[in-house]
Amino acid sequence: PNMLFRDPIMYRIIHAEHHRTGNKWCIYPMYDFAHGQSDSIEQITHSICTLEFDVHRPLYDWFIEALDIFPSHQYEFARLNLTYTMMSKRKLLKLVQEGVVMGWDDPRMPTICALRRKGYTPASVRAFAEMVGVAKRDNVIDLGKLEYCVREDLNRTAERRMAVLNPLKVVITNYEEGRKEFFTAVNNPEDEAAGTRQVPFSREIYIERDDFMEEPPKKFFRLAPGGEVRLRYAYLIRCEEVVKDAEGNVTELRCTYDPQSGGGSSSDGRRVKGVIHWVSAEDAVKAEVRLFNPLFTKADPDDAEEGRTWEDNLNPESMVRIEGLLEPSLREVPVGRAVQFERVGYFCPDTDSTPERPVFNRTVTLKDSWAKINK
Repeated sequence: PNMLFRDPIMYRIIHAEHHRTGNKWCIYPMYDFAHGQSDSIEQITHSICTLEFDVHRPLYDWFIEALDIFPSHQYEFARLNLTYTMMSKRKLLKLVQEGVVMGWDDPRMPTICALRRKGYTPASVRAFAEMVGVAKRDNVIDLGKLEYCVREDLNRTAERRMAVLNPLKVVITNYEEGRKEFFTAVNNPEDEAAGTRQVPFSREIYIERDDFMEEPPKKFFRLAPGGEVRLRYAYLIRCEEVVKDAEGNVTELRCTYDPQSGGGSSSDGRRVKGVIHWVSAEDAVKAEVRLFNPLFTKADPDDAEEGRTWEDNLNPESMVRIEGLLEPSLREVPVGRAVQFERVGYFCPDTDSTPERPVFNRTVTLKDSWAKINK
């Protein structure tokens, strides 16, 4: 009843030059004939395959028994499938060959080298594998579980830095021109051994544009006209004036600071709910920042409408390039080591980085409670 036992082909003969061995060999063993022997030579006790090889196991066992060789055994498990992720090597190869992605190590690809380039740690991948376990039937795992694992690992291990990805200029009008001071910043609140660093501060800084609203709703504790926030590790500032261009777009904020508020205190003991990150305009490092999103717009990339193909489900916004401003210490982060851009997400330097032009890849976002409230 097993079709694979009906005249199974053991090997093929072809008289052609091989790209490695030339004309030395003309015999090419078939998978079912070679699989068990290869495992036996290496004395593999558990030869692990995906479910489609279940029907091949009787023939695998028959060859081993007939040849009287080391009794390797085949075990089948379900292939790991992720939402919004293509696992077919044939289709992934097409994306590489047609230049849809930057190569096999493109951070949008589901390969180990791509995960490494994106900033994923070995510990996070192992934790994910342990979380989903081994199944005997096909299933699809939510991509969010993989992202959860890398967040959990990087929260413990990644050092914190400040970076502004959508800059809005702030001038602190009562801060002395030409003055510069340094504030002590914690590298990782989860790890005291990570130590501290010095962050430069000056009269002109940049903050995230999303951290300012002219007409803020309730529960918006960031900067607004007449409102006050704390700059992370630094002073309290109050927005006094909003500068706009001819089209009415906000181009600059004029603020004042409380000179007695450095280090978490204030002149009169007052406290504010909002704390935002920033970078000194004079010391900011310009960098290309690549924001990665799923490569496909559908949870099942093969779910194409009639008359369309899986390629029509490619996400045109899977990689967005922007120019960000980084604190100076980010120049020293080695390629592949993820850091947390405070309040933004986890990022790591890309292999395309140069001393003159750093390039950072987004590994994964942080949870954004305000985005949920705003929605």
